[in-house]
Amino acid sequence: MERIQAIAQNVSDIAVKVDQILRHSLLLHSKVSEGRRDQCEAPSDPKFPDCSGKVEWMRARWTSDPCYAFFGVDGTECSFLIYLSEVEWFCPPLPWRNQTSAQTAPKPLPRVQAVFRSNLSHLLELMGSGKESLIFMKKRTKRLTAQWATAVQRLAQKLGDVWRDQKQILVHIGFLTEESGDVFSPRVLKGGPLGEMVQWADILAALYILGHSLRVTVSLKELQSNLGVPPGRGNCPLTMPLPFDLIYTDYHGLQQMKQHMGLSFRKYRCRIRVIDTFGTEPAYNHEEYATLHGYRTNWGYWNLNPKQFMTMFPHTPDNSFMGFVSEELNETEKQLIKGSKANNMAVVYGKEASIWKGKEKFLGILHKYMEVHGTVYYESQRPPEVPAFVKNHGLLPQPEFQQLLRKAKLFIGFGFPYEGPAPLEAIANGCVFLQSRFRPPHSSLNHEFFRGKPTSREVFSQHPYAENFIGKPYVWTVDYNNSEEFEAAIQAIMKTQVEPYLPYEYTCEGMLERIQAYIQHQDFCAAPSPAPPGTRTSHSPFVLAPNATHLEWARNASEVPGAWPPPHSLRAWLAAPGRACTDACLDHGLVCEPSFFPFLNSQEAFLQ
Repeated sequence: MERIQAIAQNVSDIAVKVDQILRHSLLLHSKVSEGRRDQCEAPSDPKFPDCSGKVEWMRARWTSDPCYAFFGVDGTECSFLIYLSEVEWFCPPLPWRNQTSAQTAPKPLPRVQAVFRSNLSHLLELMGSGKESLIFMKKRTKRLTAQWATAVQRLAQKLGDVWRDQKQILVHIGFLTEESGDVFSPRVLKGGPLGEMVQWADILAALYILGHSLRVTVSLKELQSNLGVPPGRGNCPLTMPLPFDLIYTDYHGLQQMKQHMGLSFRKYRCRIRVIDTFGTEPAYNHEEYATLHGYRTNWGYWNLNPKQFMTMFPHTPDNSFMGFVSEELNETEKQLIKGSKANNMAVVYGKEASIWKGKEKFLGILHKYMEVHGTVYYESQRPPEVPAFVKNHGLLPQPEFQQLLRKAKLFIGFGFPYEGPAPLEAIANGCVFLQSRFRPPHSSLNHEFFRGKPTSREVFSQHPYAENFIGKPYVWTVDYNNSEEFEAAIQAIMKTQVEPYLPYEYTCEGMLERIQAYIQHQDFCAAPSPAPPGTRTSHSPFVLAPNATHLEWARNASEVPGAWPPPHSLRAWLAAPGRACTDACLDHGLVCEPSFFPFLNSQEAFLQ
């Protein structure tokens, strides 16, 4: 079935390409009769106020990009107006033109139902080869195949017979392109960061398993071909309507699309989802606000809906939480781990020797109580930053690293790297995670790592998610500058017994469920909906909860078609003065949801 779908997709792609060539040929070679050349003047039409200015620009600059000649511009007034009315949309259509030569929107493809998949062999082909990063991602996908298969069976039972549209999805991993430098691939086997590749491998697996049609690109040339970019310097629109319902990319890919899609970028940017490890705050995303208030960075001012940025951990409710998966143990594996744990064994979080620099004091205290293990990469000589009493295993393949964690009692971080997947993997394998509390918190204002990132978020520990969403007894966060507190934590951890634990949102099933919900409910291309109930009537849709502590959606309040999350899940609490909304929600076991604000944005709701 998957092979048939792939063949059908190829036939569809060929049809689109043929249609593109024919339409371009008609546009390029259509003749303008001599008797109509006097009609090639920029019309004065209030509906197209920019037309005359664009014609002036074309007169002076049409040779600046070969793409204009590709679309038939030859320096004549007629060619300018034809281009500006039929390729771009700044001028009205010329009445004497044969409108069949203009680009007309193709008929929408028939709806196809998405069918769950469990065989990932075709996905592995789609992912390509030739880079160490891709090899790593494919190995991960193979290793998790059985867990994905079990998870999709559970999700299928939950969803029942609900129709799911198959989406045409382009996945462009920009940071792996040669044009972006691809600094990750050469470091895969040398202790470099793997978190981004872990997440991308899991995103690809989830999208494929959910039954969608995927294209995967890791080069600029592939991207241009799949988008239909005309030859030139990127100033012209695409040669055809965008053939993808959704595009998943990163900041590097986003920049590449903007450079090569011309006006089409603005037209289609609502379909883009940006995988953004640390998140993008609205103040940095909104170009005008960022410029006026000093929030401009190299990675901001895209004017997207903040929910289009998808993060590795749930940093902020302004963005969407994408996540990744950790391997889930069955009951047999959990019992085996329980019997093989060494109560005095610690593994240090840090594959690069630089992370160990200056940590002799902490390591000395730790060594008093535990056998210390490391996985620091080295080529020939043992790194001098790693003390002699540390048993260094060198860089381990992921399965061997998992086995090491299954024996260890403690997984200890020394402040870097920030917010990676390894602590969750350690906790899932029955380890306690010990990390440092930052005083003052790290941010773009005081720490080089965060400088230039489109967020002012303050990071109070190495792994805020582990601290805030998991916590003790699995996660201990202490002040490493206080030797007594550090030593007391180690002593307490040695007496603490924990079971392997993995939050549902980081299981295969949790990620499949989340991405399925995003694809089904998130539509950033739709026109803004009318004001919700409560903002256009004098009657509030809220009632006071029975215990009079908060507001709830009234049972008799009118429904809001298409609203997601559904308004009946809304709970409105009043935060204490100076308490952030996100923190107030967490205090009550809830998450802050910005899409609910329009329902609350009324005098009646605030008076309640």
